[in-house]
Amino acid sequence: MLRNRYIVLVEDDEIMGASLAQRLELEGAHVLWLKQMGRAIGAIRTPKKVIDAVICDIGLPDGSGEELFSTLVRTGTPPPFLFITGQGGIGQAVRLIKSGAADYVTKPFDMSVFLERLGLLLGDRENPVRNEDFPALMGISVAARTIEAMIAKAATESHPALIRGGPGTGKDLVARRIHDLSDRSAAPFVAVNLAREASAEDALFGDGAGFDRVGEGTLFINAIGKAGPQIQSRLLDRIDQGFDGRLIAAGGHDLEALIAQDQFNAELFYRLVRTEIPIPPLSTRPDDAVWLMQQLFRKLAPRHGPEIEGISALAEEAVRGHGWPGGGRELRARLLRGLTMAAGPLLQPSDLFPERLADPDDMMSLAQARDAAERVQIIAALDRTGGQIGEAAKLLRIARTTLWEKMQKLDLSGS
Repeated sequence: MLRNRYIVLVEDDEIMGASLAQRLELEGAHVLWLKQMGRAIGAIRTPKKVIDAVICDIGLPDGSGEELFSTLVRTGTPPPFLFITGQGGIGQAVRLIKSGAADYVTKPFDMSVFLERLGLLLGDRENPVRNEDFPALMGISVAARTIEAMIAKAATESHPALIRGGPGTGKDLVARRIHDLSDRSAAPFVAVNLAREASAEDALFGDGAGFDRVGEGTLFINAIGKAGPQIQSRLLDRIDQGFDGRLIAAGGHDLEALIAQDQFNAELFYRLVRTEIPIPPLSTRPDDAVWLMQQLFRKLAPRHGPEIEGISALAEEAVRGHGWPGGGRELRARLLRGLTMAAGPLLQPSDLFPERLADPDDMMSLAQARDAAERVQIIAALDRTGGQIGEAAKLLRIARTTLWEKMQKLDLSGS
């Protein structure tokens, strides 16, 4: 991934700079290491050759990474920026992401995590999902970028696919993005939600219905777990017989349980799961929750007048800490209610979560808040490592035994 890439490293710390430059060169990259913002501006504006990425510390001796990026943006489109920040600079890094930077990592970080982020960034540059016609769909986290990489790969395929996630995770948006990126984009995209149809058979197989309308396009079947045995059998027959279009299905994480109860056809499941795109819950992606809130705010706030200017930092922290059982749908509903009820120019936590005012005794203790935050991080680490406790412990920078003890305490031992 890094072979023959030209990377500019802007880092004034001798130890970290040397470590990063050495590792990048071992991976096959060509590295220009700079230690000051002033020199970096000239080198990036008038490079000796095309720059594939800029790795930049936010704190620099003659300015900041944010100043460097802002200066470059004023006169052109800079290369993809991967910022390095301490825990105290996360808010600043997120602000930079919203301004067009590609990603950020927080100190201290494992080199494997750093290389993964950089690899995703470089892959995105070649990936059709990252352009003006197709902006970020799921968020700014590593999980979101991984989903978008899966989407881009799925768009190059033609066999059935399965999108899995809880309520409000954007499964329909993912299906539509796959279609839009594929060679089928000029053909129809037909969506059928079995949770809303009185007759699944009529919606899929009736005259002028799903299979009749799709042609060479994409047939998206949401809530596939709601399909009865007869529908499942007919779907399997259609896949086996072949049809001109492509089938994409979506469902929750209960399909294996339905198979065990003889309520879902195992053969159909394995045909669908050949390409699987899992969407982690919003509760494990707090930065994505804030990103989504900001995106929706830009669209919805103008309808409520110019007096509501933005979302307060306290409200953003409340968004990060909420569990979001209803996913994106809940987030949108809370934002709409907040815009209606807001009394000041900035949305406050009480505008988004009025129930906290109604029951002040329902406040978490600090211990409960700490447990809730640890639970979110542990779930995210286990999700990224496929349930490998040792690897998850490395990501969380704790001992394996410590992670296991916390999982027992938080009732995550079955995760």
